[in-house]
Amino acid sequence: MTALRVRGLHHRFDDLPVLHDVDLAVAAGEVHALIGFNGAGKSTLMRAALGMLRPTAGAVTIDGVDVARAPAELWRGVGHVIDSPFVYPELTVRENLWAAARLHGVPPGEARAAAERVINALEVGPWAGRRAGTLSQGNRQRVGLASALVHGPRLLVLDEPTNALDPSGVVLLRELLLGAARDGAGVLVSSHHLDEVARIADRVSVIHAGAIVGELDPHGVDLERAFFAMVHEADRTARGEAPTTKPEAVR
Repeated sequence: MTALRVRGLHHRFDDLPVLHDVDLAVAAGEVHALIGFNGAGKSTLMRAALGMLRPTAGAVTIDGVDVARAPAELWRGVGHVIDSPFVYPELTVRENLWAAARLHGVPPGEARAAAERVINALEVGPWAGRRAGTLSQGNRQRVGLASALVHGPRLLVLDEPTNALDPSGVVLLRELLLGAARDGAGVLVSSHHLDEVARIADRVSVIHAGAIVGELDPHGVDLERAFFAMVHEADRTARGEAPTTKPEAVR
C-alpha cells in the first residue's frame, strides 16, 4: 500500500522554478529518506506533499486521496515537522502534547495517556510541567517531534528532524521512526546527513536542483562518494555533457 504518492510535481516561486517533474512514493511500513543540499527543494516538496502549498502542476495523494480535497479524517492520520517544531510557547510540554493528540482526533479519555507515552519515549519528562517557551532549542525539537507522533500517524513527514537534537535525542528518534514503520506507517524524512539516514532508511532518494536525480542503496559502500557522483552526473547532464560511469552504490 502506498501512503504517499507524488506525480509530476512542478512548482515555481514567481519566476524561479524550484521543483521539476518530481515523482516520489512512500510505502506503508517504509522509511524513505530524501537527501539533498540546502536549497535542493526538500522543504518545498514536503510542503506540497502536505497541502501547505499548491504546486504549479502535478498531483499528490495520501492513502490514494488527493490532498487538495482531503477530508479532516485523513489529516488526523498524518504527523509532520516542517522547518521548525510547532509548539505553543505558553503551554507546558504536557499540555502541548495533549492538545496535539486532541487536534488529531484522539478521544479525551486516551489523549493524556498518549501524551505520557511520547513524553517517556522522547525523554522529556523532566520538563513536562514547564512552559514550552522556556525550553532549549533541542528540547523544543523533541516536543515538536512528540507532537507529530502522539496520535500514532499512518504517515510521518519530517523535514531535517535531527536539527538541534543531541546524540541521545538522535538515537531516540531513530528508534521511534523504526518503530513507526514496523507498525505500518509510511515515513518520509529529509536530511543532508547521509550517515544518519542510512541507519534507518529502506530507500534513499536524491533531490538536486529541484529534481529527483536517482536513488542510493542505503546499504551501499561510501554513500557520500556515491551521492556526490550522482549530483555531479546530474549537473553534467544538465549541461548536455556525456555521462560517466554510474557509481556502485547507485541503483
